[in-house]
Amino acid sequence: MPGSTGPFDAAVTGIGMVTAAGIGSRASWDVIRDPGGTVASGVPALDGLPAHIGCWIPDYDADKAIGRRKAWRYDRSSQFAITAAAEAVADSGLSQGDWDGTRVAVVLGSGIGGAASWEKQHHVLLDGGPLNVSPLLIPMLAVNMSAGYVAMEHGARGPNFVTATACASGTTAIGMARELLRQGVCDVVITGGTEACLIPSIVTGFSQMGALSRRQDNPRAASRPFDVDRDGFVPAEGAAVLVLERAADAKARGARVYANVCGYGASADAHHATAPDPTGAGAELALRAALDDAGLAPDTVDHVNAHGTSTPLNDEAEAKLIRRVLGQRPAVTSIKGVVGHSLGAAGAIEAAVTALTISQGVIPPTANLDSQDPKIELDVVAKTARTATVEVAVSNSFGFGGQNAVLAFSRV
Repeated sequence: MPGSTGPFDAAVTGIGMVTAAGIGSRASWDVIRDPGGTVASGVPALDGLPAHIGCWIPDYDADKAIGRRKAWRYDRSSQFAITAAAEAVADSGLSQGDWDGTRVAVVLGSGIGGAASWEKQHHVLLDGGPLNVSPLLIPMLAVNMSAGYVAMEHGARGPNFVTATACASGTTAIGMARELLRQGVCDVVITGGTEACLIPSIVTGFSQMGALSRRQDNPRAASRPFDVDRDGFVPAEGAAVLVLERAADAKARGARVYANVCGYGASADAHHATAPDPTGAGAELALRAALDDAGLAPDTVDHVNAHGTSTPLNDEAEAKLIRRVLGQRPAVTSIKGVVGHSLGAAGAIEAAVTALTISQGVIPPTANLDSQDPKIELDVVAKTARTATVEVAVSNSFGFGGQNAVLAFSRV
């Protein structure tokens, strides 16, 4: 109801994914659940650069996925979003014939938007002059357009926007989507995150600031969250989209529900442009807020899908936060050990995996965790998946600028 407060469950009734682990949620889940290491490799667009590896998606065919007449008009980030959204909506069992489009919202997250199109057309401008620049450049690069195009595909005429909270963007989007449902603004939300910026300028920028792994000659072993020898993250591309409905509405129509999004919290470190607050005070506010929003005690959390970037500072700060608030009980994993760090899409991909973890009763492992850092005093699931009944889980996302966002999930 409008203006309602207190615990509120948003049912996850559809999931769509496009990741370096696979195109489609089933393909991605299968690899994330049973990885052989990071699915990273050399990225052709980065050939010759000091940082040239990433978790990219070479098999993605936009013409096949969304049609040639449309694909050429869209940046790769929008293509991913459209593909993941189509899968999620189909998976939910809903369609345009089942809903009032004015009551359907689209909320996506992206940290950078259409950077690939911007970089490409900048070269066109320099090499060929202004008359050769595409007239579609602005809608290609504008960060809001992924949500706009998804709305066009599905006749969704409710609220439509993109959240940009750096690497917390996808998580922020899902939190905002749940709030729209709680406030009665809409009945269905297509929500998640997308990113596609494995391009020279962006990757080199991260490299120059020392954020990326130096294992450029061994990409499959480069991303190693919580490992004592971690040395930086591996950049990635991808998207994940969830369909959210009120739990009562999903139950009434007999929908299959993966899990409920039952809490959301957000905060700012107000500390540093890129480094996390080593005390974890800001992140703790977000984690506690998510649990309070859900009406859950910290000792009820069974599982944490960690932000776990594989950077020395982030992993240690997050581990201290988890241990301080949740203790050593929860089983912790970081799927960035498999699929790398997809920036604004990461939180959405991790939310999708958290929902699948709950519904499947399987916690994916953290790949490449050969020797856990002794400073990481947590029960980190390593090497192989763990069968477990997860009643409550949280998914953490932290971004540059001190952006913190946490989602709480519960089993149906």
